[in-house]
Amino acid sequence: MTRNHPRHRSAKRVTIVTGALGLALAVGALAVNATSGQPDRAGADPADKSFFLDITKVPKGSNVSRTQNRGARGTFTVDCGRNENGHFNPDNFIAQPGVRNGAQHLHDYVGNLSTNADSTNRSLARAGTTCKNGDKSTYYWPVVRIDTDDEEEEAPASSEAAAPAEGDDVAADRADAAKDAAEPQVECPDVASELPDVPDEAMDAVNTELDAMDSQVDQADKQVEAGQDADAVLKSLKGKRSESLKKISDTMTAQGAKPEDPAALAGCAVQDSDSTGLDNGSANSDPAAGESATEQKQKQDNGAAAELPGVNGENEVAGNDGEIQRVVSATLSFGSGGARRVVAMPRFLRVLYGDAKEGANGPANARASWTCSGFEDRLTDHYPICPNGSKVERIHAFPNCWDGKNIDSANHRTHIVFSDANGNCKRGFKAVPQLKITLVYNIPHDVQVKGQYKVDAFPEEKHNPRSDHDDFANVMTQSQMNRVVSCINTGKRCKE
Repeated sequence: MTRNHPRHRSAKRVTIVTGALGLALAVGALAVNATSGQPDRAGADPADKSFFLDITKVPKGSNVSRTQNRGARGTFTVDCGRNENGHFNPDNFIAQPGVRNGAQHLHDYVGNLSTNADSTNRSLARAGTTCKNGDKSTYYWPVVRIDTDDEEEEAPASSEAAAPAEGDDVAADRADAAKDAAEPQVECPDVASELPDVPDEAMDAVNTELDAMDSQVDQADKQVEAGQDADAVLKSLKGKRSESLKKISDTMTAQGAKPEDPAALAGCAVQDSDSTGLDNGSANSDPAAGESATEQKQKQDNGAAAELPGVNGENEVAGNDGEIQRVVSATLSFGSGGARRVVAMPRFLRVLYGDAKEGANGPANARASWTCSGFEDRLTDHYPICPNGSKVERIHAFPNCWDGKNIDSANHRTHIVFSDANGNCKRGFKAVPQLKITLVYNIPHDVQVKGQYKVDAFPEEKHNPRSDHDDFANVMTQSQMNRVVSCINTGKRCKE
């Protein structure tokens, strides 16, 4: 079933030892070593030594955006932990929706507890989260491993180890999501992204109505799922949304910030086998697209063979081997990206950072992501060798200019792109909060010098650090996103 709460287990440091994992992680246990102490996991596919570079030889300012010191100066940081509950799988529901094990490398997840190949907006919205403020967004990136190419030895105990993940949860989450994908779903226009800056005096009242509209959509979705007449459900929903939209308009107008034609946001649609729902690009994320009824039923029953091999008994997948390293910290922060003001992201917006297939696709979407603690004034596209006492870091600053309409696109990129060097978006695009994820690893210095750590990747990428990437889907409620926008635009430093 969908995981609604994090699982808590006693933690002990272990090497990577798992049971057979069915489709991807169907049975058995997944264990992850904390990034402290000496590595001890064997591996047969090391990264090329030419991929490593002394960070002190990278000039200051290299690959660092100048926009970080421009525009609105507020930030919003959300605490979603560092995957203590052990949520891993080789799926990517954004880049390869519906393709189980499609990533061919293991992803490290925080936030939404159910994310898998068959995830839908509905399954994500109904799941639990590791984020302390209830943010159900999903944040995920490829794991980093240490590969010493030595014989495996038993590791000493450590209280920092990740608890095992239970593979049957992955299979159940996939089955639940596949069922959701086959059912009709209600879609409504995002309201928060269409509002002007909400005055502080109106914030509580506006957020109350945004929460009410989210609840209205959830209730209507359940009614349609239960088989009630869709037209009748949509008519009732439109009436309720109209009332909430009027309250928002009246409240903001009284504070001198009248929204533009809020009534146009009242109407909703149903996405099913006969209709794509709203014209917002959501069909590009449909995990059931192109599948026959038989194939959908197989997925729902957990009987479908995965399109690609999953994780084996040694926790390896498609040439990715070695000991998985847990992050020391994972900082998820939203800022302006250099824009003078930002508007809300729509709920369920998909955003990609980097290119997992840089070798095949070329450098256009690849980003220099690697550095060391104390050297954040430079980034490199090599694995950094850090001075003693400095930790390996990955910094991922996401695209931040949204086309104002679509939550996804055919290539999962053109609906949201990067601003220019001055923080400006191209014509027709709106600046939205820019997500920056900073991942810190305690890779032993001798491992760095010997070139014995690597990021999980597609086999053809051969662990090229230029293939580093990150993925995000916004599942915040509209009122949560409204708080993000307010903090950024008013220069506050908010943490939840």
